[in-house]
Amino acid sequence: MKKIKASEAMINVLLDWGVKRVYGLPGDSIDTTIDALHRHDEEIDFIQVRHEEVASLAATSEAKLTGTVGVCLSIGGPGAIHLLNGLYDAKMDHVPVLALIGQVKSSLINSDYFQEVNTAALLEDVAVYNKEIQSAASLPRIVDEAIRTAMRQKGVAVLTIPDDLPDEDIPDTYRALAGEANLFSTPTIEADKIAEVTRLLKESKKPIVLSGVGAKGAGEALTTFIETNHIPLVQTMPSKGTVADNHPNSLGNVGKLGTKPAYEAMKEADFLLLLGTNYPYVDYLPDPSTCKAVQVDIVPERFGKRFPIELAIEGRVADFLTAMNAQGAIRTTDTFLQACQQTMGHWNDWMQEQRQNTTGDFVHPSYLFNAIESIAKPNAVFSIDVGTSTSWGARFLRVQPGQDYLISAWLGTMGCALPGAIAAKINEPERQVLAVAGDGAFAMVMQDFVTATKYQLPLIQFVVNNQKLAFIEVEQQSAGQRNYGIDLEDIDFAKVAEACGGVGYTVKTAAELDALLPKLADVSKPTLVNVYVEDDAPLPGKIVMDEAQGYAKFTFETVLKDHKFPTLPPLKDIMRQFF
Repeated sequence: MKKIKASEAMINVLLDWGVKRVYGLPGDSIDTTIDALHRHDEEIDFIQVRHEEVASLAATSEAKLTGTVGVCLSIGGPGAIHLLNGLYDAKMDHVPVLALIGQVKSSLINSDYFQEVNTAALLEDVAVYNKEIQSAASLPRIVDEAIRTAMRQKGVAVLTIPDDLPDEDIPDTYRALAGEANLFSTPTIEADKIAEVTRLLKESKKPIVLSGVGAKGAGEALTTFIETNHIPLVQTMPSKGTVADNHPNSLGNVGKLGTKPAYEAMKEADFLLLLGTNYPYVDYLPDPSTCKAVQVDIVPERFGKRFPIELAIEGRVADFLTAMNAQGAIRTTDTFLQACQQTMGHWNDWMQEQRQNTTGDFVHPSYLFNAIESIAKPNAVFSIDVGTSTSWGARFLRVQPGQDYLISAWLGTMGCALPGAIAAKINEPERQVLAVAGDGAFAMVMQDFVTATKYQLPLIQFVVNNQKLAFIEVEQQSAGQRNYGIDLEDIDFAKVAEACGGVGYTVKTAAELDALLPKLADVSKPTLVNVYVEDDAPLPGKIVMDEAQGYAKFTFETVLKDHKFPTLPPLKDIMRQFF
């Protein structure tokens, strides 16, 4: 019987699943796996990063962008610990990632050897599949199971591999059960449930759709549905662009980073259609005593988790919308939609004013994000970091179908934008990639700008530089706390980019930004733009009472202890959000 090394059998399984790259760093306890990747470097690219956290965040971003499994690896012990942040991002945003983690040789396990860590225990909470390889012969089967489970459950699979086992010879008999056809059968949308949704929709006077990531890929059907039935649409932030953000029926996002019209429409709604979303901020949803709801999701465990529902429909959002659109026009009245569009018109007028904001000594963030949108191509990928970059992106980047919007939605981990941009440009090199991060977030991963230069990835990284943790500043104020621990020493990020072999620009005024934009239309090297911005952060779309009380307490405490009034947003802006 023909025999091959277990590492070769493992690579064959990865290839059967269509894996094209692995992100990570080599090291002693993963070296046999690295050696196998070296032998197959024409089929699977090994992307060397400078920090394992970037490897797992990049693998997660690849899964978000492509829908396929992202793969990362590290040594055991410290490398595995570094992977955790990106793996939790995959877990919480429900995308498939495989982590291959080294371990000391099997003969040394449980001997308290150098860098020996109980990896299975360490990663138990993050993983939907978590195994330590016990024999070389089991390696290909367990890799196959791990990927299948990660794909089926949309989560993280972890394999801990003692480094001696992949080097052993095993029979070449295993054949992977790869491919989406072997994952699950999609439930059929039942006709009686379509009839019930149709009835509820006909009876409603103020219906609204809240669509999430589960609606991605169904943008055309969703657009037809809301247009035909005169329904306002709210999209969760990670699903921005499923329907154009500036579509006439769109009210933007809802929540602290959303719009006031979306908040008000939600509170008026008498029928809520939840499409592929597990939106967690229940205070921004309608009053359940006066609003009926229908939820469509491929994951039945989510039904009724956030909002009481009349009807649960297990299935793909695209299939549901196809069935609903086959009914033709269900609603003919557009009274509620027109009212929402009127308030959204006022909101958009104000947003347009903000887009042209040139007050202050530096670039206003709203002006910067308007400039970023102006150079974005129809196929652009936005990779947005956590902090005020998230806030400004939610409000001022009007994402379109054909574009993608990568964020750390549920974990909200700083430092995600650059790894996301690296993964996006490697996976889809023909697309424009625009990353945006605050100076605090970018500093966490800036060493991996050299990864972009190593692999010749002509992405653009904007740094929103205000020398502080501006989002934390606002959080402290809205909670009634004095600002503390938020100031950052300035870094010349343009020089960092140049030191890494890329192109760096520094911008301090709107005029300098305008002059630079033509150079950013097409870049041939990794490019960083260090933009000094005004110390400002967008207010919540609707200031609720606890936030108003927090700002009042913050002001009182600052006057009492510092003997001066703090700098707050203009009163006219506060009044617009509060009333």
